[in-house]
Amino acid sequence: MIGFVNVNKESGVGSTYVVNKIKKKLGQKCGHMGTLDPMASGVLPVGVGKASRLFDFLLDKRKTYVANFEFGRLTDTLDGLGKTVATGGRIPSIDEITRVLGRFCGEIEQVPPNFSAKNVNGRRGYELARAGVEFTLPPKKVVVEGITCLGRTGESTFSFRIDCRGGTYIRSLARDIAASLGTFGTMTALERTASGVFNIENSVSLGEFLASDDVARYVTPADGVLSFPRIELDGIRAEKLLNGVYEKFSVDDGLYRVYAEGVFWGVGSVQNGILKMKAYCRE
Repeated sequence: MIGFVNVNKESGVGSTYVVNKIKKKLGQKCGHMGTLDPMASGVLPVGVGKASRLFDFLLDKRKTYVANFEFGRLTDTLDGLGKTVATGGRIPSIDEITRVLGRFCGEIEQVPPNFSAKNVNGRRGYELARAGVEFTLPPKKVVVEGITCLGRTGESTFSFRIDCRGGTYIRSLARDIAASLGTFGTMTALERTASGVFNIENSVSLGEFLASDDVARYVTPADGVLSFPRIELDGIRAEKLLNGVYEKFSVDDGLYRVYAEGVFWGVGSVQNGILKMKAYCRE
């Protein structure tokens, strides 16, 4: 079996836990695309079998989150699970918040949380942070396509919808938006509602998947998540490609879904008319 399971991860469990459960159920290698922190819920695409080889072609896809930001408080992890390190900041109004959101859209520089998986001299940031080591991560460029304040959800808490590209830290947005308003900010809830072609509407809970006697109905075929144009190979061309003999194709340069006699082989790249496989997924 090759494909993707779109899991609606519940809050309180880790992404690796979900992958291991699916792996055990299917008896195949699996991997997830885009870690969700334990406190976060929502869309967690899991690649089954060789479908995981396609992750590199999906990682930069658009992601959508719904998050709650609490103003007036800051934690060391920038989320509700951390230790409070500052309080007493003012609570802005919805109008004030809305006026600054444009500053955080487009390509921006963002400092990741210290409690993250970023590498620092061979060690994970969260390992150093837990050990009490002082360090500062360098800013990185991320793309935020849009932020909307959906309204107030508590005395000091507001809900936001964020559309962004891979690698964006929503926790850092909470901190930075609050700082631009002269206060503190912490993310207290997070749900990923979409990741590329995967969305919350077509997801399945881990419990439902594990209880099913027909898990194939929850597996999206590997080629169904790609939007690249299609190249068809006949038997002779397919055999030549497997043996490293490359022929000219009269197509534009770029990435393609490659099929041999109707069977999906993976993703190929055409340069100067020459097709070479970039990710081979055939069973």
